[in-house]
Amino acid sequence: MLALPGLERLVPELMETGRTPFPRPTPALAELADAIPRLSRGNVTVIGDVMLDRYLYGTVRRISPEAPVPVLAVEREAAMPGGAGNVMRNLTSLGVATAFISVVGDDPAGAEITGLIGGQRGVEPWLLVEGGRTTTLKVRYIANGQQLLRADHENTAPIDPRLAERLVRIATDAMAATSVTILSDYAKGVIGTDTAAGLIRAARALGRTIIVDPKGLDYRRYAGADIVTPNRRELAEATGMPVDTEAALIEAANALRTAHGFGAVLVTRSEDGMTLLDESGPLHLPAEAAEVFDVSGAGDTVVAALAAGLAAGLELPAATRLANIAAGIVVGKVGTASARPEELLTALSAEGSCLRKILSREAVIEHVERWRSKGWRIGFTNGCFDLLHPGHVHLLEQARAACDRLVVGLNSDASVRRLKGNGRPVQPEAARAAVLASLAAVDAVCIFEEDTPLSLMSELRPDLLVKGADYTLETVVGAEEMKKWGGRVMLAGLLPGHSTTATVARMRG
Repeated sequence: MLALPGLERLVPELMETGRTPFPRPTPALAELADAIPRLSRGNVTVIGDVMLDRYLYGTVRRISPEAPVPVLAVEREAAMPGGAGNVMRNLTSLGVATAFISVVGDDPAGAEITGLIGGQRGVEPWLLVEGGRTTTLKVRYIANGQQLLRADHENTAPIDPRLAERLVRIATDAMAATSVTILSDYAKGVIGTDTAAGLIRAARALGRTIIVDPKGLDYRRYAGADIVTPNRRELAEATGMPVDTEAALIEAANALRTAHGFGAVLVTRSEDGMTLLDESGPLHLPAEAAEVFDVSGAGDTVVAALAAGLAAGLELPAATRLANIAAGIVVGKVGTASARPEELLTALSAEGSCLRKILSREAVIEHVERWRSKGWRIGFTNGCFDLLHPGHVHLLEQARAACDRLVVGLNSDASVRRLKGNGRPVQPEAARAAVLASLAAVDAVCIFEEDTPLSLMSELRPDLLVKGADYTLETVVGAEEMKKWGGRVMLAGLLPGHSTTATVARMRG
């Protein structure tokens, strides 16, 4: 690869100003929005270090009498594939068909990972087993959204050479059937120097795009890759060059690119966004996150969304912006997470702040966990909200005043018909949800299909349940459950003379 034309002449100016004098245009949002439906037609191969991420959630109410440490009363556990497995999870969340290739040990953690990945839709797994190897396991202990401790079990020794040869053969077949390949190197022994070189040679021979999420100081092992994605610290360590200004970062990225024949270097810069450097020059994208709760796993999201965009036919700058937007979504969630197509579309939507309050069941659970980790009290109310009137607004404002974040459960159209009869609802669920989301008192709207919100409430476990004063504590659905998990029920005052049923009757009269 050649150095950027004229870069030597521009470097003094860049170093003096700290900025690029000729920024590249940012890809249009409309182009990205058009590409979202195409993501599910793409196919990607992921090769790398898989691990098991286990989370133990609970509460701390006392200090141990045995040592000055907190006692975690475990309430629930969760386990998911981590490392390269999290890249795979991000791809499947976007609907991308994925071939996944890695190595596990013949131990319980390896068996659990095999089961978890085997149960993922849209994944063709190739998990090779090495006898006597310890599967990487990370156990996190979390209380009230705060991580108390992480315990790691791992073996970082290179895998057996014969197993590595088999892995390359399998990966070559997988690459031939897919359009983009990701090497997810977590330095746990799967992507050795010879293995990386063999995989990159195979990808180039097949004419496939190969993206490397690197680890370590020696990038010679990745020579010839199309794209490498170091973060700012990794770039500084790999080149021994400063990266404290935009100009210095570009110079370091160019040095890395030309030294190893990379097609492009994509530098992730945390709160400063990301910078792409390829033969056309630098492209800087500012961070997209509105709030940052947890950056763990954001790098996995970047390489997954980048690969998904390329597999869907986007050019590299557009795929990079898509990856930047996806990263902005996941850092606003708690724990290693992924972005979904509907979240990308919402982020790209011109309506923005209003419609992004309308959340799927899975998304609203994630939002509530995030808010709870900040110590915020979660309120909940529900209803049909057909033909929103001042009485509704009065109830919602009272509810929001009594909590930090208010979630509204909205009966689906089918649910309203069962409850209210034919001819209802007057407004379809999409319209009712949009009107609710436009209110400042409402922080999230989630449509539920059941006749009652009890199932949704049980998953959210709000601190406060609000209903109108025309109910009694005995007739409020979920009141007993609220007591069980320490919540309370509030009966809000009503504005007289306002009723959707009466309004509909007058309209039809």
